[in-house]
Amino acid sequence: MSQYVTRLGLRSPTRPPSPRLRLPGQGRRQPRRVAMLSVHTSPLHQPGTGDAGGMNVYIVELARRLAAINIEVEIFTRATEGALPPAVELAPGVLVRHVDAGPYEGLNKEDLPPQLCAFTHGVMRAWAGHRPGYYDLVHSHYWLSGHVGWLAAERWGVPLVHAMHTMAKVKNAALAEGDTPEPAARVIGETQVVDAADRLIANTSEEAGELARYYDADPGRIAVVHPGVNLDRFRPADGRAAARARLGLPRDALVPVFAGRIQPLKAPDVLLRAVAVLLEQRPGLRRSLVVPVVGGPSGSGLAKPERLQKLAARLGIADVVRFQPPVGQEQLADWFRAASVLVMPSYSESFGLVAIEAQAAGTPVIAAAVGGLPVAVREGVTGFLVQGHDPADYAQRLARFVDAPELTARMGEAAARHALSFGWDTAAAETAEVYAAAMQERRRRVRSHHG
Repeated sequence: MSQYVTRLGLRSPTRPPSPRLRLPGQGRRQPRRVAMLSVHTSPLHQPGTGDAGGMNVYIVELARRLAAINIEVEIFTRATEGALPPAVELAPGVLVRHVDAGPYEGLNKEDLPPQLCAFTHGVMRAWAGHRPGYYDLVHSHYWLSGHVGWLAAERWGVPLVHAMHTMAKVKNAALAEGDTPEPAARVIGETQVVDAADRLIANTSEEAGELARYYDADPGRIAVVHPGVNLDRFRPADGRAAARARLGLPRDALVPVFAGRIQPLKAPDVLLRAVAVLLEQRPGLRRSLVVPVVGGPSGSGLAKPERLQKLAARLGIADVVRFQPPVGQEQLADWFRAASVLVMPSYSESFGLVAIEAQAAGTPVIAAAVGGLPVAVREGVTGFLVQGHDPADYAQRLARFVDAPELTARMGEAAARHALSFGWDTAAAETAEVYAAAMQERRRRVRSHHG
């Protein structure tokens, strides 16, 4: 991490403001500078480790694209090492600010609520060094950041835009076996943030419905913006055979891949159990089957980090499962290219960015029909959606790729075309419209209050 920070180089916190830009066809003014809050996970951290995942990718890519349309972004995140510089340039127009709040190491996101006061203090100190009106808007990610954003937006007299990413009530309604329910404190905290936000950004219309249904959010304040995918990085490139050669995978094997954090919520165990069912039905397949599991323990999975390895041994499939530590985005794209199919049996996904990344790389997806995955995956065209988490159902979908090996190429081509509609430039432009609408509404409220 320290090396990564050094490589990125430092950036002075004070920069001349970028020129303001009008959105095409809009009379609203974009913000010049947004304070983006990501308390529990740094955009500099490796996705797939600890609490870092799709949200990290989301924040990095969105911030880069906003900066490209002249909206400067300053991302406040909790310092997790003592040697970190106060500010790091992630990209031109994107600054990451490290805030001291609690001990640097050993805190999971569940331990962070008591540190929110210290984090808010750090954000306020940074703001106090600037002229009035330095930040035009606050965009918070996840409920912990929402609480800091709530106070900051009120203090600065600017709108609060909030993205939930995941919701306690939704997770608790679809808990994996052996998983720990989200605490009541989080439910209360999320409810308060939903009430406080000027705008809520949902990944899908289903998430928008859940915000209204579970948290009584005003539908008029919810905007649906699909996350994007880095189409320069995740693309078919030189094809499956070349990717397999680079990763040491057999050219003609069935390679179902799991990629993500190892925790009950993501259900990698369902893939392992499905593979065991498949091998029971087709023992001859063992010679031409490799099952990579790419990722590290996270959340409730940290309590038993070896659980998945032990399950593979107990199921008698340890010889075909290959456990891989989390990898950078470039190598992750290679794992997707090498795969016959990505398997994503999650119990809950607000969107399922990994599913779009795999498809952009030209690989079909077998996914649970939960959350945003039915938006990410086109049933029968770019992959298969499975109702529930019965391993036999996943085994049956995997068998289709055994019986029709050409399915990987055919669905993969359709998947790559489908993913083209999920570029980050579109997501950033739509997010900028949400910002502009929130600012316009706040100005109107202020005028009517003073009028």
